[in-house]
Amino acid sequence: MSRPLYSAPEFSLHPDRIVQGDIHAEVLSPTHLRSNYGETIHDDRDPRTEWTMASDIPTGPNYASDQPIVDALFNLAKEEAHRNVEGDGTLRTGAKWSGVWTRDVSYSALLAFAIHNPEAVKASLRAKVKRGRIVQDTGSGGAWPVSSDRTTWVLAAWEVHQVTGERAWLEEIFPIITATLDDDRKTLADPETGLYRGESSFLDWREQTYPRWMDNTDIYESLCLGTNAVHYRAHRIAAEMADLLGQDGEAYRSVAATLKQAINDRLWLLDKGYYGQYLYGRDHMLVSPRFEALGEALCILLDIADAEQAATIMERAPLTPFGVSCIYPQIPDVPPYHNNGVWPFVQGFWNLAAARAGNGAALEHGLAAIYRSAGLYLSNYENLVTESGGVMGTEINSHRMLWSIAANLAMVYRVFMGMEFRVDGLYFSPSVPKGYRGSRTLTDFQYRGATVTISVHGYGQRIKAVKIDGEPVDVAFVGADAVGDVVVDIELENKDFAYDTIHRVQNQASLPTLWAGRVGNVLQWSRVVGAAHYHVYRNEELFCQTSENKYTVDPTVYASYQVAAVDANGQEAFASQPVLVTPEVFVFQAEAYAPAAKVEEKCENYTGKGFIELMLSHNRQVKWTVDVAKGGAYLIDFRFANGSGPVNTDNKCAIRSLTVNDHYTGTVVFPQRGAGDWSKWGHTNAHRVNLPEGKHTILLHFEDWNHNMDGEVNRAFVDYMRLTLVES
Repeated sequence: MSRPLYSAPEFSLHPDRIVQGDIHAEVLSPTHLRSNYGETIHDDRDPRTEWTMASDIPTGPNYASDQPIVDALFNLAKEEAHRNVEGDGTLRTGAKWSGVWTRDVSYSALLAFAIHNPEAVKASLRAKVKRGRIVQDTGSGGAWPVSSDRTTWVLAAWEVHQVTGERAWLEEIFPIITATLDDDRKTLADPETGLYRGESSFLDWREQTYPRWMDNTDIYESLCLGTNAVHYRAHRIAAEMADLLGQDGEAYRSVAATLKQAINDRLWLLDKGYYGQYLYGRDHMLVSPRFEALGEALCILLDIADAEQAATIMERAPLTPFGVSCIYPQIPDVPPYHNNGVWPFVQGFWNLAAARAGNGAALEHGLAAIYRSAGLYLSNYENLVTESGGVMGTEINSHRMLWSIAANLAMVYRVFMGMEFRVDGLYFSPSVPKGYRGSRTLTDFQYRGATVTISVHGYGQRIKAVKIDGEPVDVAFVGADAVGDVVVDIELENKDFAYDTIHRVQNQASLPTLWAGRVGNVLQWSRVVGAAHYHVYRNEELFCQTSENKYTVDPTVYASYQVAAVDANGQEAFASQPVLVTPEVFVFQAEAYAPAAKVEEKCENYTGKGFIELMLSHNRQVKWTVDVAKGGAYLIDFRFANGSGPVNTDNKCAIRSLTVNDHYTGTVVFPQRGAGDWSKWGHTNAHRVNLPEGKHTILLHFEDWNHNMDGEVNRAFVDYMRLTLVES
């Protein structure tokens, strides 16, 4: 009997066929797929139109169910997983992406590879350690700390331990994790909000998810949903590890509690029913009301959201016809990649979250999204265009992508079988939507010392009966000390999930980001076609809603203004670049406090008589002694240049510590601003400090936690230090 698994008009999925117009994939057997698709895709596509499982795939878990297409796609994922193991035992990121990437392998491990191939995960994680700390992937402005999601490694390493139970692995990873978390705490923690700074996890292409006015300094200062969810879980894991190793984990437990509270206090949007994308701005931060799928899913899976929040997120999240898009609404005039993109690995986490929240409609929608794309293209591609569900038109793509493979495998391991690994053993909580009802069996699954066969019958989430080796038991569970052959048989109650409401939307973009500026006492901004009105923010508070494009302000009082266009549906676009009213600014030329630099590089556009050079070999400490005539709250930042690398990649972000009057204030970040361009000046992140009237000592210095990911080149030019009075 053919049972439709997804009823949207764009495509349909049946147990033996996926159909979309003149494109179809057909299952001839559980190890044979045939695809006939009518779109031309750039040359990174795997050109196969037919796939049969190769004979050289190692033995391993075998899956069989009443849905042959799911069986075949599980086998396809197994084969592609095998092809992605390199000669050195590490996991290749994708067919077109060689090498190990921290976040890719970590999210892949968390989805499925810690289960499917823990030894390859261990080899890959070891490859991403330097100086006894986790390596951040190359990224915006020279990687860490502009990009700060390297702690995904912690989640992956812990999952390997949960699967294998190896104490030696636990003892190996614990010092790496604690050293990394300690550096991150000194570098990323924002004392004002309790959140951690750094780019949105995995969304590491600036223009794809941030307004264009934000440079890499602004991105470092942003406080992002998914990144903070990862940091929260990493600290919880560190505390659990400490307990197992007989050490004190209270400090990590305390940081985790602060992060969880801050996420819920600062990012939860009561009117939306889900979390905001991030806080952004400068001295004052607004919450972006855009939906960010991975962050929302992680908040559910990592127990940051409570049960009521989880249910609300699943019911009110915007789901496009071909899956959950990375963000919603899209950013106008930005080509598909993270923006306007459906990523199977993100969909995988969303599906796990749907199962956790008990929303069958969301899970069925998400399963269809994963199986449709893999079945049509006979490979697990990295990303799809949101409005078409195809790979044509994406900015960058690859078949046989590791985390997409992992998402496919995870649907069997973690959804249909419901595997959850804990210290004491393996638990089973299957989630089977009604459209996938029937029987399914996973055989030859190796769990520590046991070879396990798991069978699940029926549909729903509630377990009616469990047998272990033929004997009725109360809990679907295999203990960590089990050995030999173990047979687990689970019968579900054939009752619908607790929730079945989802919010289906058509893909759409927000209004564009507007320009704003000030002339005297008038704040002005460009009109936006389609705007119903404008929100005007002062010091992060909404204080005006107007259909005009100007507003009178007090030019004698410090304030930070931002303006955002709002469409007829109430959807707010990104806010403008902050417009500052700054009545008192004091500049202190760097060359007055250290020798002016003499460098080979061409350097122009500096102020004063010169600039200074910060390097590991000299000027490791620069002291400013300043006399403040008026006491109050000041912002301290620095005008700088960093030509060590491009704006969008590499690993040479310069980092220094800031100490004011012998009090460590935090980290100053000097991101890369263009390869070889030492004349492109910008300002660092600012620190707010209280300076009473009189003399003060401000120290810019290099400390051990200021090492970047390059390790050797940690260089910037400094033109001046700036003090901005914000409150007297």
